[in-house]
Amino acid sequence: MEKLIRFTVSDLTKITNHRNTEIKFGERIQTVPKEMDIIEFLKTSPAEFVLLGIPEDIGVRANLGRQGTASAWESAVKSLVNIQNNKFCKGSRVILLGTLNVKEEMEAAANLDITNKDDKKVFFKLIDKIDKEVSHIICQIVKAGKNPIVIGGGHNNAYGNIKGLALAKGKPVNAINFDAHTDFRALEGRHSGNGFSYAYEEGFLKKYFIFGLHESYTSKSILESIKRTEDKIKFNTYEEIAVRKEKNFETEMELGQKHIGSEPFGIEIDLDAVPNIPSSAMTLSGFSVEQLRQFLHYFGQNPNASYLHICEGAPDLDFDKNNHLVGKLIAYLITDFMKAKSDK
Repeated sequence: MEKLIRFTVSDLTKITNHRNTEIKFGERIQTVPKEMDIIEFLKTSPAEFVLLGIPEDIGVRANLGRQGTASAWESAVKSLVNIQNNKFCKGSRVILLGTLNVKEEMEAAANLDITNKDDKKVFFKLIDKIDKEVSHIICQIVKAGKNPIVIGGGHNNAYGNIKGLALAKGKPVNAINFDAHTDFRALEGRHSGNGFSYAYEEGFLKKYFIFGLHESYTSKSILESIKRTEDKIKFNTYEEIAVRKEKNFETEMELGQKHIGSEPFGIEIDLDAVPNIPSSAMTLSGFSVEQLRQFLHYFGQNPNASYLHICEGAPDLDFDKNNHLVGKLIAYLITDFMKAKSDK
């Protein structure tokens, strides 16, 4: 894990707001001691969850999205460490591992223009480098018997999550994606819109379910591609459930779980599916935060739920007075996943 920047006790102290008579999450959350090997610590710690940040927006930019997703990690951690440590959720169950060091890649991409043919190739190479690091780290975390919680970054990192889980399990794995988009675009070079199609093509992704697809933002070619593999890739749409009421939210969760839940799977959450959340593809129409949290609790209870990935949030795109709210939402989702695992 050479590209990992460890989160330290000093880092934790700086962002935890202590208050008399209260115990904050940050006072109980674990970090890897600087003198200890990371893998050894992961194997010996009783904590069940490992928190990893990927502060990049290279994949988003390569997919013609708005940059800003690199800021979600910092916002999320500041919110998480300042929630209450109590009987409902305990910080000692989490190892705050740190962030993937993407500084070099971010600097290399800073002045690139995705509309330039040569620059586009550089974008793809940079994302390939990040993919390799993400898959390696996720594989090691899962092999150590832990549940990775990954905060992005763009949805391009779904590929590394899926590959890492598959390598750790020694077989193809499944995924369920709460998203307005399929992210199953053409294999044209890696970006945030084709993490799942690459994982499927390369044999790491076995079954895939997209929950709440937005009909107006799904191309005919992608729908035809999915139709050719409908035994492996299934979806429902937001309009079917919430607008036309042709399908039921709870029933669709059951169908999704039936499709992917019998084998190890990852839970992918794209915040651009929730209205008014600052993201690379922000929307005004979509499932509510409450429905997202219900979804996460439902799938998190499954013992085969092996990781959580929350991506595309972009606090930098929010109004200055409220740019902490994306992090606050991510903290809610992290603890929802942890509580679901307690209830299994």
